[in-house]
Amino acid sequence: MHRVVVLLLPPVVGFDAAIAPTLFSSATDADGNALYEVVTCGLTGDRVAATSGFDIVPSAGAAALATADTVVIPGTRYPPARIDGVLPSEVSAALALIRAGTRLVSICTGAFILAAAGLLDGRPATTHWKFADAMRRMHPEVLVDENVLFVDDGDVLTSAGLAAGIDLCLHIIRRDHGAQVANAVARYCVVPPWREGGQAQFIDRHVPTPDHYSTASTREWALGHLDGELTVKRLARHAKMSARTFNRRFREETGESPGAWIRSRRVDRARELLESRDLPIDEVARLSGLGTGGNLRHHLRRGVGMSPSSYRKVYQGA
Repeated sequence: MHRVVVLLLPPVVGFDAAIAPTLFSSATDADGNALYEVVTCGLTGDRVAATSGFDIVPSAGAAALATADTVVIPGTRYPPARIDGVLPSEVSAALALIRAGTRLVSICTGAFILAAAGLLDGRPATTHWKFADAMRRMHPEVLVDENVLFVDDGDVLTSAGLAAGIDLCLHIIRRDHGAQVANAVARYCVVPPWREGGQAQFIDRHVPTPDHYSTASTREWALGHLDGELTVKRLARHAKMSARTFNRRFREETGESPGAWIRSRRVDRARELLESRDLPIDEVARLSGLGTGGNLRHHLRRGVGMSPSSYRKVYQGA
């Protein structure tokens, strides 16, 4: 069983600390068997102070890190990392216990721990938008992007603030076990299986944008018409905007171009169909709006590194 170890560093953000244990522990296969074992740990086995008026008693000490397949570091106000950008010897020693090849995940300001350890050098990463500039000042070698909900850089994944940790954990479950398992976890936790856009929509702006200029209703409409032609012109017409205004507003709200967003949603739809139905590949491509089996193969290989038939075999089998 895949073992997830959550490292709590004081004062840990209580909300963040609960995300990984809740979501990964909720992931099960078709027979109800748990897909992850989750362990919380501190530098010692002593209770860890949280930022919200309570303490957390971890189930293990730092030695648990040596047994992890995935290590998650929730948000924290741990002073050495947050103020000085460094790690004391006891934290460095704990991180040194992590085996090579272990997947590393941070939620919110947990990225400051990874950065202070040098594990984000030269990598794209994110953290809470409010602290992105502090990350840049302390760690200029980290490629910080505060406009996204999470960054998947293979073996190192970082999320934006607070609830974006939910988005990242669902993404990891989806990557490990497919959309059906991730969607079941999302339903249990009463959250959307994926959220549109990035942190840009939450960053403080001097002049608020009126709600009636939003592209949200058009995005919702597009999800029901993925098998049709969804050009920028058609989307803009639905939103009652000029194509230029629609493009600009769409990027502000989602962090992506309309074309990239539609393509991602079509691939998501194709994955769901491959997991849940025994349709011919060309029919999956048609229903998801990707046109041809060849186009589906191209986008699926680029997105998840598998052909449609291999993807179906892996995830329908699971």
